[in-house]
Parts: sequence; structure tokens; C-alpha cells
Amino acid sequence: MEGLIPYIYRAIKRRKARKYYRSLSTGSSQWFGDANTRRFLRPAPIKLGSFHEDQNGHRRHRSLEDFSPERVGGGHGRLAKQTRFGSRRMKPPPAYAGPSGSHGGGGSIGPVIGVVLGVVALAVVAGLVGRLCSGLSILGYGHYDLHGKQKPTASFFPARAMKISELSPDLRPSPGDPQPTLRLLLDDIESSVKEIESLDPDDRSFSPSSLAGRLRRSISRLSLPASASLPEPAKLHLWKLSYRLWNACVDLSNAAELLPADVPHRKAELAELRQVAADILFVAGVPMGIPSAGFKSASFFHKTGLLWHELGRFDLAAGCFERATELASTAQVDGTPQIGGEEERRLLLDLNLARARTAWEVADRNLAIALLNRSKNLIFGSPLGFRDLAEQYFQFGKLDLSKKSSEGGSDASKLLTEALDLCEKGIAAARSRGGGGGGGDNLGLEGLKGRCLRFLAAERLQAEDYEGVLKCVKAVRAGVAVASVTEHPSVGYVAMKAWLGAGRLREAEIELMGMMANKEAPEAACVSAAEAYLSAAGPDAARAVLLGLAGRCHSSAAATLRVVRRVAEGGGGGRARVVAELTADERVVELFQGSAAAKERSAMHALLWNCGAEHFRSKDYELSSEMFEKSMLYVPRDEEHRSRRSNCFRVLSLCHLALAQLDRAQEFIEQAEKLEPNIKCAFLKFKIHLQKKDEKEAINQMQAMLDCIDFNPEFLTLCTHEAISCQILPVAIASLSVLLNLYSPGKKLPMPEVAVLRNLISLLHRIPNSEPEILKYTKYARAKMVDLGVECFFGKGAVGRRELNWFAGISWNMGQKSGKEKNYESCAKFFELASEFYSALGDEDGGNQAVSCKSLIVSVGAMLNAEEHKKAPMSDIDVKKAMEMLKRAGKILPLISSSSAQESRDHQAENSDLFFLHTYSTYQLIDRLNDDARPQQLELVKSFAASKACTAHHLLQLGLAASRGEQHNPAVAEFALNASLSVLLASPSPDYNLVGIVIRRLACLAASRGNDGGDNDATYDVYRQAYQIVLGLEEGEYPVEEGKWLAMTAWNKSGLAVRLRQVATARKWMKMGLDLARHSKGMDKYVGGMEECAANLEKLCNRSGEEGDGNSRS
Repeated sequence: MEGLIPYIYRAIKRRKARKYYRSLSTGSSQWFGDANTRRFLRPAPIKLGSFHEDQNGHRRHRSLEDFSPERVGGGHGRLAKQTRFGSRRMKPPPAYAGPSGSHGGGGSIGPVIGVVLGVVALAVVAGLVGRLCSGLSILGYGHYDLHGKQKPTASFFPARAMKISELSPDLRPSPGDPQPTLRLLLDDIESSVKEIESLDPDDRSFSPSSLAGRLRRSISRLSLPASASLPEPAKLHLWKLSYRLWNACVDLSNAAELLPADVPHRKAELAELRQVAADILFVAGVPMGIPSAGFKSASFFHKTGLLWHELGRFDLAAGCFERATELASTAQVDGTPQIGGEEERRLLLDLNLARARTAWEVADRNLAIALLNRSKNLIFGSPLGFRDLAEQYFQFGKLDLSKKSSEGGSDASKLLTEALDLCEKGIAAARSRGGGGGGGDNLGLEGLKGRCLRFLAAERLQAEDYEGVLKCVKAVRAGVAVASVTEHPSVGYVAMKAWLGAGRLREAEIELMGMMANKEAPEAACVSAAEAYLSAAGPDAARAVLLGLAGRCHSSAAATLRVVRRVAEGGGGGRARVVAELTADERVVELFQGSAAAKERSAMHALLWNCGAEHFRSKDYELSSEMFEKSMLYVPRDEEHRSRRSNCFRVLSLCHLALAQLDRAQEFIEQAEKLEPNIKCAFLKFKIHLQKKDEKEAINQMQAMLDCIDFNPEFLTLCTHEAISCQILPVAIASLSVLLNLYSPGKKLPMPEVAVLRNLISLLHRIPNSEPEILKYTKYARAKMVDLGVECFFGKGAVGRRELNWFAGISWNMGQKSGKEKNYESCAKFFELASEFYSALGDEDGGNQAVSCKSLIVSVGAMLNAEEHKKAPMSDIDVKKAMEMLKRAGKILPLISSSSAQESRDHQAENSDLFFLHTYSTYQLIDRLNDDARPQQLELVKSFAASKACTAHHLLQLGLAASRGEQHNPAVAEFALNASLSVLLASPSPDYNLVGIVIRRLACLAASRGNDGGDNDATYDVYRQAYQIVLGLEEGEYPVEEGKWLAMTAWNKSGLAVRLRQVATARKWMKMGLDLARHSKGMDKYVGGMEECAANLEKLCNRSGEEGDGNSRS
């Protein structure tokens, strides 16, 4: 009782009751009704009082606080009765009760007796007041727990008398003191604490971190082995310094909350100081005379850990909680064999819960759940313990349930089941203590049980355990019926979802109607439930539900718009059709009439328009057209909205065009054109004509687009793309032709002019017999190149070279195609264009120049072939042009021959052919320029024969060309053939087929130049040369037919000499024919007859007796 006397005395002395504050953060209600979702994972700002900050605990341990305005412990610090904003100061620990000294002084015994009687009277009054105020706050001295809840606590301090003088032990140095270093460290710590106490909270320039570092250095020196054994007065002094430091931090924390500009940073610095205060208690150890000192020290670490947890420093929070657990366990083993006080048990439970929260934050689920399971042994039948542990299980289960969908595995069901089991045990414990009353409701266990059931139902719904959901709903509703409270809207929602999952549409509809009848159910929840029912039951079955949902709102345009928007947000064809049906209702349309609903009408039109556009993008054109038609119901028919109505008609035309309903599409586009004629309507009409395959109308409509006010050349490119997609190439070509006519210097168009030409030629290439058109546009490209320049027309860099190379390649290909088709005129022109394009390319390695040269030569060759094909001579202009082209090619040929020295044999043969074609074409044209061109032709052939590019075959061709035609040149033919024969015979392996051809042509040429009698030595020389070639060859090596021809013609020539009585000549040719026949395969059957004829000739000559030289007659 004597502990209450100074407490009552001080309470009577104080005029102003201390204020207390509860946490004002309540949190918004969530879907399943939990208003404190993060309460156990993110503690609110710490409000510290005594060891455990409860509002209804006993206050006997306050009996040792000071009675006067000065505080004990050296007279430093502030008044104990100062009000702390949002927090509480820690009371100094009691001193060790040493032996009392003798009372000095004299006087009468009467005053002593009076004082004793007064003390006894006050003790009686204090006892009565203490019993009446047990568990309640007295004169404002209430405590605050971390979450604004009241918890019954018990005091750690025994009700025993302690002297005021013992609170401040005498630490003054005395002569011969063996521990001067300890005194200096204590003085240093105390000076730091004083400095912290003297800090001005409004001064933002101070840094608690530096003071915390200074204190840590002092504490580290105290904890060295040399100073490990501290005397009891030093330990007690350190405890008081720790309490002073803690209370100073409380003051600074409360002041920091008033200046929220830098609250997180300031809280972290002050948390370091509180950590130092806890470390001081740990270094000081357990002084004698302080009850439950280990638990008090553990409470410091516990509350500091809560601060670190709030700041998100989970590693520091875990360290504090582990240190607190170690201290509490040590105190339980050493100081208190059995946990006897409620407050000690609460501390151990709170430590386990705090450690579990921190472990959960760092994703150590196994440790968190293990700590929760361990906490079951620390409840000791307390309803509050059951409630707190059940709440923590519930929070973990709810968090795990929220992450189940993304992370896969989950323990939510087990956690929520554990929470539910603890709630039931807590309710039973509360009823047993309260005599079967409603203690569970007072502690919030019934509400927590209902939340557990709701979330367990949600978990079962995710697991598709619909029977389990319905069981949970049944249990929740049973509890609601007993407690007579309003059912939470989520209960009906999960019940409806469960019935839908089970396929019970009737029961689901009843639950949905119940939700709609519940005025407390949010509109969003009702709409979500209706959507779920709609997706399961279908739009037809859900029409009544949706109309009922619309009935929940007021009959206004805004409310109807909100309901329609909610229903349409889910998407899908069924929802869209229901929306279309709802918005087409006359009652709904009537709500949006008038100027007052103009904003909502525009919003409804936009909603339906967007829904139609979405289905149009998904190619559901039928539903899209329906939505666009319904959107027109919300467009006024006035002049202001004329453009919008036209736009709706155009989109409807597009939908019917996609559905191949061309007549409907044309009707809509004509209506749109009446409202607002523009290029868009003209283009859609063009598309309709394309779909109808009406080329003529499509081309006319495309040309009519040029007269539109808002015409843009880009629509011509769109017309081209549409025509190509419809495979109507003439329309695409016409579109590009019109676009090409729009180009002028300085005018910007959507495509470069060269690109238009390229696409136009590519399209023409796909149409048969389009060579004249391709030639026309290719010439147009050549003319533009000459006028504007290569880079200005084709472009710069790689792009320009690519375009130029394309035109050169298409010209070359078209020239080859025309040549194969024997269209030599086009062939010549295409190759001429190719030559100019390749010349414009100009490269370093000469590849393009070689192609240009080849194109020139081939072009001239095509002109010559055209002359021969048409049987009409070339004009002088064409001849001069051809000669100019050959001269240009002749300048390039030496460059090609010099660069081809290292090329392959195929390239060399190709270049040789190129030289031959150049020589052949030049030979043909020389005769057309001059009357007597034979000498020039001979010099040309001789020059070619002396070149390295000359071959026997080339000379043979020149010889054949010179020996034919009206303007034949025998000298050139003879030279070319003889040169060809020389080249053939000089070869290591002569081609005797060509040799036979050359011999025959030489024989024929010599015969044509000689007389008809055959007396021509030149002819005989040819045959004799042939005989010398044949002589010595293997059988069959020389062409058989050529050998027969030589033998037969030589023998026939003897016959003519016989008729002319030229015996010598006849003998000569008979002998040549007979010699050739003997060396020719297949002439064996003729040799005998020939020999007999020769013998008969000799007999005739001998019989007549005529002899002479070769000129005598028989």
C-alpha cells in the first residue's frame, strides 16, 4: 500500500490531466471487410509508456517517481508530468533497497505520531482508489499499445518501499577510486544524454546520428572485457541513463510528427538512438533490486525492433527481436523460473508475433509459420492471446491468398483454418471466464471469425471447391443471425459464384437478387456479380437481372450510362448484344433526349461507337454494324451533328462492304454523301465498284475523286492498293498513271516519282503484251533522269543506286524477252535504254560498263535482225545511230579486254563473242554507209583476225557472211575462210567438222571465181589441200559426208573435162577423186567403178594413139 501514497500525492498535486491519443489511421474498408490489412505487418508509430503500454494496467510501479519538479538522477531532464504527443516516457527503474541509515535530529514524538497517522489514512484511501481504478487510466495516465487497443498488463515492480536517495547512487570520485575510466565513460554517456535532452525539436540542423555514434563508441568501451564487471551503482546509473535517453527520443519523435517534411529520415535517426538506449541496458546487465530486469531490457529491444520494422529495415528489426527473445528466455530461466505475470507472457507472445511478421516480410515463410505455431504455447488460455494469434494467422493467410494466383502454391487454406480454430478457442475461453456471456464479441473474436470464414470461402472459391464455399457461407450467416448484424456484401457474392460453379443457376439468381436488395452492397459489387451471372447464364437469361441492376440506380441518363458502361466493359458478343438491346429500348432512349442530357448522350454514343469499333477490329462485322446503328439513336438530327451522322453512315457502309452486302453498302454511302460529300465517300464508292468488278465505273470514280474539295493524292495510292488486292490490275495502272500526271517540280506527293514509275512498270509486267507501255514509261524514266539528274530523280546513296539498278535490270530483261519473241525493234530499244541506265550507274570495277557495252552491241544486232526480219532496209538515221552506238561500244571494249585478263575462261569467251559481234555489226553497217566499202571491210576483218579475241568460229562466220548476199565480198570471204582454216589446223586437236565446212566453202568460192570448165588451178589447190589433210587421218576422224562430197565433186569435174576432150584435166580430176574416195569411209563400193573408168580412159587414149600434153584432143 505504501507504493500508492506518493502516486496519489502526485495525482492530487497535478492540475492538468495528461492527454492520450489513439491511432487515427483506420484504413479504408476492403472488399472482404478487413479495415486493418497491414496492421500486423506494418506497425503504426510506436507510443511507448512503461514496459508494456496498456491503458488498463496497474500503476503501483509509478510510486517511485519524483514528487517535486526536479527529477532524480542528477537533477537533469524535464518534468515528469510533461505531456508527450503520441507517445509515453519510460519511468526510471527503482533503486536497490540498501540498509537505511539512522535519522538525525531531535524533536518531539508528537509530530512523528501525527505523520504516521496521516500516512496510514492516506494508505487506506489509496488502497480503495487502486481497487476501483484497477485496469483503468487515472487522471490521464493511460498507456497506448501499438494499434490503439487496450490490453490488461501487470507490473514488473513489487509493492515495496524504496528510498528516494537510492534512486541516484553517489558516483562522485573518492580518493583511491580504482575505476577512474569507468567514471569517465559514464560521464561521457551522461553528457551525451544531456545533449540529446537539450536538443530543440524545431532545429532541423542537428543530427542525432552523430550523437548515436558517439554513444555507441562509449558503449563499446564499456563492453570490453576489462570493464565487463560493472559495480551495481554503475549498472543502475546506466539503466537510468537509458530511460532518460529513451524519453528524450520520445519527445523528439512526437515533435518530428508535427513536421512531416522529413519524418522518415528523422524517424530512422531517432530509431538509432532508441537502439542505443536498448544497447545500454544490454551492456549494463541485470542490476540487483530491479524486478524482471531481463524482461524490461527485452521490451526495449522489442519496441525498437517494431520501429525498425515500420521503417522497412527488416534486418535490424530481426536482430532486435532475436536479442529480445534471448533476453526474455534468459530472464525466464535465471530470474523467473516460471512465467508468472500476464505482462511477461504477453511480451513473449508479442515477440514471437513480431519475429513472424519480420520473417514473412523477408519471404522466410517457413520461419514465420513455425513462430506462429510456437506462439500457441504462450497463449495460456487468454482470449486476447487467442485473438492476436488468430489475427496474425488471418493476415498471413489473406496475403498468401492474394499471391496465390501469381505464385502458384499457397498455404492460405491452412493459415485461415488455423485462424478460425483459434477464434473458436478464444470465444470459448472468453465465455468460460465471463460466465457464458458474450465475451467473445467484446474482444472482436466473433468479427474475426466472420472474416476468417469469408476469406476461407474466397480461398475455396479459387480452388473451385464449391461445396466448401457454401459451407463457409452457411457458417457466416449463422454467426450473423446470432450477432444480429448486417451481412457483408461479399458473402452473397461468393455464394453466387459457388452456385454458378456448381451449375445451380436458380440459386445463383436468388443470391444475386439478394445482393441487389441489399442497399449497403456497393454498386460495383452488384455490377460485377451481374457480369459473372451474365457470363454463365447468357444474355437472354440475364436480361431481367440487368434490368434489375439498372433499377438500383435513379432513373436518369447518368445512372443508365453507368450501368451500360459496366456491362459493356467485359467485352464479348453476348454482352454487346445485351447492350444493344438495352440501348435500343425506347424508355432508355427517352432518358437521353433534351439538352440537359447532352453530355450523357454523347458519352453513350461514344460507348456504343467504341464497342462497334472493337468488334469491327475483331472482324465481327455483323455485330459491329448493329452497334453502329444503335449509336445513331444517340445522335441528334440537327445541322450541328450532320458530320457525325455522315460518319456513322460511312462506317455502316464499310461494315456491309465487309459482309459483301454491296447494295446496302452503296445505299449507306450515298446517304453519307448527301449529308457531307467528301473524298472519303468518293473512295468508298470506288471500293464498292471494285467489289462489283466494274472496272470502267471504278476508273471513272477514281478520276472523279480529283474534283473533290478535300482531295489528297494519298487516296490514289490507296486506290492502287485496293485494286491490287482485288486483282484488278488495269484500275491500279490507271490510278498510278493519274498519280504520275500530278508530279511537277517542287510539288510534294506521298510517293517519289521514281517509285510510282517502278510500281507502274511492275504492274504492266504482269499483263500480257504490255511491252509498248513498259517501253513508254521506261523512256519516261530515262528522260526524267536526263532532265533532273540521276540523284535528283532516283535519289541519293544506296536508295538511288537501287532504284537505278532496278530500271537497268528491267530494261535488260525486257530486251531479252522481246528478242526471244523476235520483236527486234522493242528489243533494240530496251537494250539501248539498259545501256544508258548502266552507264549512269558507273562503278569502279567496270562491271556496269561491260553490261552497258554489251547492251549497245546487242541493240545494234537487234536493229540488223529487225531489218532482215522485216525485209526493209534501215534508214540512214538508224544506220548513223547504230554506228554511233558501235563507236561508243568500241571505246569500252579495250577496257573490258584489259580488265578481263584475270577472269575465268567463260568470261573471256563471252568477251571474245562481244568483240566478234561488234566486228560483225560494224562489217554489216560499213556497206550501208559507203558505195565501195570492200577495202574497209577487208581491213576490219584483218584487224579482227589479228586480235586475241579472234577464233576460228568467228572467222568462219565472217567468211560465210562475206560470201552471201547481194553485197558479198569474195576477198573478205576468202581471207576469213583461209584464216579460219589456218587457226583450225594449228590447233593441237583440230575440229575437223569445222575444217570440212571451211574446205567446202573455199572450194565453192574458188569454183565461183574460176571458169565453168573447171580448169581452175585455185579449185584444184583447195582439193589438193583437202587431200593432204585427209591423208593420214584415222578412219572416221574426218567427217564422212564431207569426204564423200570432196570425192564426188572432184570425180564429177573429170567428167566435164572428158566431155570437153580435155584429157589431161580429166586424168588430174579422176586421180584426185579416186584418191579422195580411197580415204573416205563409205566410198569403197565406188572405188572399183572409178578405177575401171580411169582404165577405160587410158585404153581409149592408147587406141587412138594420141598423145600430148594436157591440151591435146582425142
